Amino acid sequence: MVRRVLRGETGPTGGPAMTDLLGTLESWTPPVISVRPESGAPVSIALADVVSGKPVPPRPPVRLRVSPDQAETWANDSWTALETSRLGSWLLRASAGYSARANSVLAVGSPGVPLGDAVTAVQAFYASRGLPPWAQVVVGSGPAEDLAAAGWVLARPGEADTLFQVASVAQAVRAVRRTLPPVAPETTVSASVTPDWLADDDRALAAGHAAIGVLDGPAAGGEVGLVAVHDPAEGVMAKGRVAMGPAAPDWAGITNVWVSADRRRSGLGTVVMAALLSWAAERGATTAYLQVRGDNPAALAAYDRLGFTTHHAYRYLTPPT
Repeated sequence: MVRRVLRGETGPTGGPAMTDLLGTLESWTPPVISVRPESGAPVSIALADVVSGKPVPPRPPVRLRVSPDQAETWANDSWTALETSRLGSWLLRASAGYSARANSVLAVGSPGVPLGDAVTAVQAFYASRGLPPWAQVVVGSGPAEDLAAAGWVLARPGEADTLFQVASVAQAVRAVRRTLPPVAPETTVSASVTPDWLADDDRALAAGHAAIGVLDGPAAGGEVGLVAVHDPAEGVMAKGRVAMGPAAPDWAGITNVWVSADRRRSGLGTVVMAALLSWAAERGATTAYLQVRGDNPAALAAYDRLGFTTHHAYRYLTPPT
């Protein structure tokens, strides 16, 4: 940020007029400096006209300026529970027990009632459905601190927080294409769950229609893509899911990335990610997001190579037994 005098002009107090220029300092060659603004050509400024200057860090990308509460609200659209109910800004979700996200209250913002009343409502909602009362909270947020102060504890003791990571779709597509194996197997993409796509997933198979309902989401007005790499003899060797919801039509959520145990370290995960990101790019997504456990260094390193960076972390809380 450079403040400079505008020669020949008078300011509002009668003194010399001044103006600020924000940009990148490209050269310092007395008697002038050159500053390139965010748009347009570089500007040459006489050092004699410079009143002051200070370093300003670059603005973070737009996707990182989105609040955690907003990001979680948008992400909910791509992993939609079968049943939802509003409690102020909080969202009660139930899906017959399939997945923590679809069976917990998304506690962002204010519940619109005193905390004690909110806790009572949450417990009653889940008790009536035979589910434990869980709350998904952003680490360090007001609801997380309030529930902890009310005695709520980690629902999964000893488990690392989940990291919500984001990346530019365009940059991730370029990065993943550079790492594809020389001869990449073909992928298929379906708009709904197929039996072979589910064949390896014991948790989803046990949940039955509830799992299919969640996976076949997202919210009305959204779209889902289920990617699979097939082998004629083995069936699905690798797969993943990508979805876009109506609330943020340029954000795409990636979930359920899986590679068969005997096919790992063969590049199939990269093949699946390439297909998921391409699907998102074709539909106009500019931001991709995913959730990964903080204690999964292999996955974190793989996503880092594609440009994913941590936006925030979340965890699940539950009342003490």
